[in-house]
Amino acid sequence: MSENRYERIGKEIVRVIGEDNIESYVHCATRLRFSVKDREKIDDEAIEKIDEVKGVFFNAGQYQVILGTGTVNKVYLALRGDGTTQEIEETKNDAASTSKDKGIRKAVRTLADIFIPIIPIIGATGLFLGLKGVLFSDAVLGLMGMSIDDIPGYLQTLISVLTDTAFAFLPALICWSAFRNFGGMPIIGFVLGLMLVSPALPNAYAVADINSGVEPIMEFGFIPVVGYQGSVLTALVVGILGAKLEKQLRAVMPNALDLIFTPFFVLLCMMITGLLILGPLLHFVETGLITVVTQLIEAPLGIGGLVIGFIYPLAVMTGMHHLFIMIETTLLANTSFNPLITLCAMYGFANAGTCLAITLKAKKKYGKSYGSKCYCYTIARC
Repeated sequence: MSENRYERIGKEIVRVIGEDNIESYVHCATRLRFSVKDREKIDDEAIEKIDEVKGVFFNAGQYQVILGTGTVNKVYLALRGDGTTQEIEETKNDAASTSKDKGIRKAVRTLADIFIPIIPIIGATGLFLGLKGVLFSDAVLGLMGMSIDDIPGYLQTLISVLTDTAFAFLPALICWSAFRNFGGMPIIGFVLGLMLVSPALPNAYAVADINSGVEPIMEFGFIPVVGYQGSVLTALVVGILGAKLEKQLRAVMPNALDLIFTPFFVLLCMMITGLLILGPLLHFVETGLITVVTQLIEAPLGIGGLVIGFIYPLAVMTGMHHLFIMIETTLLANTSFNPLITLCAMYGFANAGTCLAITLKAKKKYGKSYGSKCYCYTIARC
């Protein structure tokens, strides 16, 4: 399909929704998500007739157009390249602050906006880890009459670059996304995140290994300071607070000093706050979260899986399933394993089975079409 086709699809969607009716728009793995002023003005059937559209629904204050993986990225990029709709994207941060969502829904939506842009990197890294685990397993190497010692050191190093880089610098990615979402300069957030994992600090993974001999730096004799490799919560809070601080400073900083001194004070204040205050406190919260989820999954008789399987569909219905993204990212960053996704994926396959049954059993054409669209969408998500 040519790029012009994706641009046409995007323009048709915007036309039906109404450009004046759109406050902002973003995209996730499968959907364009519009914040709209008046949901009642939108003709759902007209949207669904547009090429490549697999369905629509309104949830968590957003009008969501399902396009499927791959297609949604191309349509989104085509929209951003169009001069008439680019202004909509540029008002995203202002619209987010005036969103109709409040309380827990607003918090969940914020988490989604921060984590969704980095999901492709986490997914790709997960695939690299899976391939590494298979190819370097004793069983596979044994079939070829080899062992891990027979793999050249340079090859192991190159593969480690593929599998370890994203998680080693995960705080930088999260801070970048948080600054971008809250209206700060993303490059400041990225550098701030890099400071959290600076090579000058004791590596968090090495400190956690009792055999490494690496100890944390004790500031003032009682504050342990380490790098925050794999620390999702610390990077998230530091990124949000840093972006808010930047906006406040820019409001009062003289124009002649803004270029240099605003980044100077943001980095200085948030580095001290992150390493000496927030980091040590949030580390315990994060460790506790991992422990609770792990113990729940390992509960006897599959009780933990039953509880998670019951909660997850309800979370999806309310838009709160994005909370799971933070938990899964934390598990991956700290343990390189995400058992939670397996339990959540069962819900997706159950939906796929239901939609397939609707498609096969429905007697009316609309029912078959609806079931087919839902089936394709669910399989894409699984």
